[in-house]
Amino acid sequence: MKKVVILGGGYGGIKVLAGLLNQSLSEDIHITVVDRNPFRSLKTEFYSIAAGTSADHDVRVEFPEDSRVNYLFQEITKIDVEQKRILFNDPDIIVEYDYLVIGIGCEDNFHGIPGAKEHAESVQTFSKARHTGVAIGNLKAYGKVSVIGAGLSGIEVASEIRESRPDLNIRLLDRGANVLKAFDSKIQDYVEQWFIKNDVDVIHHSTVEYVEKDGVCNNGVCYLNDVTIWTAGVQPNWLVRQLPFKKDIQDKVIVNDFYQVPEDPNVYVLGDCASSEYSPSGQLAGLQGEQIAEVLLSVLADKEPKQPKPLKLKGTLGSLGKSDGFGNMVKTPLTGLLPRLAKTGVLWLSKRH
Repeated sequence: MKKVVILGGGYGGIKVLAGLLNQSLSEDIHITVVDRNPFRSLKTEFYSIAAGTSADHDVRVEFPEDSRVNYLFQEITKIDVEQKRILFNDPDIIVEYDYLVIGIGCEDNFHGIPGAKEHAESVQTFSKARHTGVAIGNLKAYGKVSVIGAGLSGIEVASEIRESRPDLNIRLLDRGANVLKAFDSKIQDYVEQWFIKNDVDVIHHSTVEYVEKDGVCNNGVCYLNDVTIWTAGVQPNWLVRQLPFKKDIQDKVIVNDFYQVPEDPNVYVLGDCASSEYSPSGQLAGLQGEQIAEVLLSVLADKEPKQPKPLKLKGTLGSLGKSDGFGNMVKTPLTGLLPRLAKTGVLWLSKRH
């Protein structure tokens, strides 16, 4: 029996699973998928849960039913690579593996800022995004919201809340001189103007000193607010950070060209957990998952795997509410309705694949 265990049913894990199931597998291959939720959650849309513009069922998808797959919906407490087993909150449950795929994503990086972990809301998991959505939805008229971080997540969260709650006072704290520092200047200017037109206060060159229950202190100035949302950085899941493998400066596991850990080639790592030249995204994790599936199929058939081809990313899309957006598509900066429609199309495909 060859036991294949996939940790995480996100964009990468589901592509690994689909790639394996699309082929005729030997009867001695047993696949187990482990996830904390009994459904696939579409993380790129969590901002809409936080803003209250989407219902839960709009951003989740059922796992594929297949007799060759066993699903386990539990919270992992340890990845024991020495004993080749996975431990859980329930001590009676232990999953052993011969081949392991790790795609359990990332979590907030609070950079050691006092009070941020205790008092800031998050959009990094399905449950945290729901918690944030309740906090926003329960605000009284003219409540104050501070979003810390003006990368893609912060922009989408702030703009979606503006569309959802036009009565709220929204503040976006940006560490740099421009929002979306990874994007083209055309997109940066467009988004800045969108926030001006929609009365979202953007504060550049921010240095958050600490976060309290009812406020944020930035560059010596303390802003009173009702809800603080953290989108100012992520790091690999703590389970990955504890693994005894070589990691890069961001604590991501260093892998070879086959996404294998050099110290343990039977362990594969992808997405937010794997060191890469590309910025983390659902698209990147999905492409990596497809390639890992091809490698695994060869390994499981006792064949030498082919070198994966260089990845070709199609671009990055972002939303400014439900009818406006931005993105780099085939290296071309676009703004307005077209990239927003493209993002909707990507979501449609994700839900049906």
